[in-house]
This record gives sequence, structure tokens and C-alpha cells, in this order.
Amino acid sequence: MRKYSDLFQKYDLKPNKIKIIGKATIIDTDKGKYVLKPKNRKYNNNNIFKYLNSRSFDYYPKIYSDDSDDYDLVEYVEEVEEPKEQKISDLIEIVSLLHNKTTHYKDVDEDDYKKIYEDVKNNIEYLTEYYNDMMEIIESKVFMSPSEYFLAQNISKIYGSLNYCNREIEKWYEIISKKRKQRFVVLHNNLELSHFIKNKNAYLLNWEKSRIDIPIFDLYKLYKRHALDFDFVSLLKQYEKNYPLLEEERLLFFILISLPERLEFDDNDLKLCIKFSKVLEYMYKTENLLSPYYAENRK
Repeated sequence: MRKYSDLFQKYDLKPNKIKIIGKATIIDTDKGKYVLKPKNRKYNNNNIFKYLNSRSFDYYPKIYSDDSDDYDLVEYVEEVEEPKEQKISDLIEIVSLLHNKTTHYKDVDEDDYKKIYEDVKNNIEYLTEYYNDMMEIIESKVFMSPSEYFLAQNISKIYGSLNYCNREIEKWYEIISKKRKQRFVVLHNNLELSHFIKNKNAYLLNWEKSRIDIPIFDLYKLYKRHALDFDFVSLLKQYEKNYPLLEEERLLFFILISLPERLEFDDNDLKLCIKFSKVLEYMYKTENLLSPYYAENRK
């Protein structure tokens, strides 16, 4: 508690009640409620917040501590309950505003594109070999387990996704390699529904991993975490109404969300069947998200 006491003394706070929730500590003081979290020295967000303030983006709890403190002392915000569908819609609005407010262009060279290209190509090659080896083992068995049979019945879906990614990453690289400037924004970089709360104002929480990069990485992380929970067809349209993606950005986003998972037989068969069915559901939802864009291009 010594470090806590130093912080309370520094900011002239008299704690009445302390409640620990995960890594956060809720402090009820004579001046109101605050959240205390150990400072993550790996990420220094002070410059990010200064930049956000300069761009008139203040949709985050006020931070009272400084770099010299071992803990972040943050304004406590009481959440007003709302339907989760409304909440994710509000979150998309704030993210599109964040990207709008912080857009800037930087010079880039081919090495910047090449790393992304090679990472995706290597991932595709690895997954293709992995599933080829797995199917050889499964098909050599006289009797398949239910989970093995489920995978064998749906392996064409996985191969189809890999072929799509392999074809589209070439198209993306051809487009992007002709460009010398790229669009960058401030990324929250840790988006999920629990990191957004709202009362009379809206707030994004947990900015520890924020950074400057291309906008699709916020969408990618949000999609990977909530693809099965919400209708991302309408959410992507909502985002693009406020902040239209460039052709190469949308293409890379579609490639990244389409890369199949590496499925492992590391659990009991019932749990594996449930896990595999969710992966298949994710793949169908992703196909449903992508298909209108490709249908439009075929007209």
C-alpha cells in the first residue's frame, strides 16, 4: 500500500473504500471515485493522449497521474446499461470518429508493404501444409471420431478460404506497391465491447496498447472478438458511412479476417465438435460479409 499512499498524498486524496476488480482497483475518496491500474511501462500513451486532445477527441476517462507515477489514476465512469446491439453501434461511431480525427498520410517504401505481404503468404503456406498433413492422418484411419469426421466434411471450406487469401494478397500487393503514401490513424488497438462504456458521454477504456497504424487493425481485432455476436454487415456499412475505407485497406481487412484458424485436436471430442462448429459459423459469417462487395464488382 506504500505506493498507493504516496499517490493519494501526491493528489491530496483521502480514500474511504477500496475495491479490487481484476487488475483495476476502484478507490472511493473524499473527491469522488477513481480507478487505479499498474502503469504498463511497455506502452507510453501520454503522447497519444496529447495528440488526441489536439485533435479534439476526448472520448476517454480523464487521467490524473503522470509518467513518474507507478500507477495510472483515472476518472471512474459509471456505466448506463443499454442493449448490446446499441452499444456496439455506439462503439463503431466512436471508432470511426477516432480514425477521422487522427488521419494523416506518411511516406512509405516497398519494405513496409513487403513485410505484411510475406507474413500473410507465410501464414497461408503454413496453414495449407498443416491441414494437408492433418487430412492425411484423418483419412488413413479406419474409423474417424465425430470431430475428425466434422473437419473432413468441411475441409473444403478451409481450403477455399486459403485459396481466396492467396489470390487476394497478390491483388493487394499489386495495388499497394504502386503507392508511396499510406493513410495512418491512432488505433485503440484493443477493441472489444467491454472496453466501451456510456452514460451522458461515450468513453473508450484500456488504451494501453494504442499506437499509430493503418485503420483496419481496429476493425480486425473487433471482428475477431465479436464476429459471432453481432451483424457486422451493418456495422461495417455504418463505419464506412463515416470513414470510407480505401480499396487496399478493405482488401487487406477482408484477407486478414478470412485466414482460417489453426485447429488442434487438444480437447475431448464433444468440446472439439463445438469449437469446430463455431469456427465454421465464423467462416460463413465472414463469407456473408464479403460477398456483397464482390458481387458489386462483378456488375
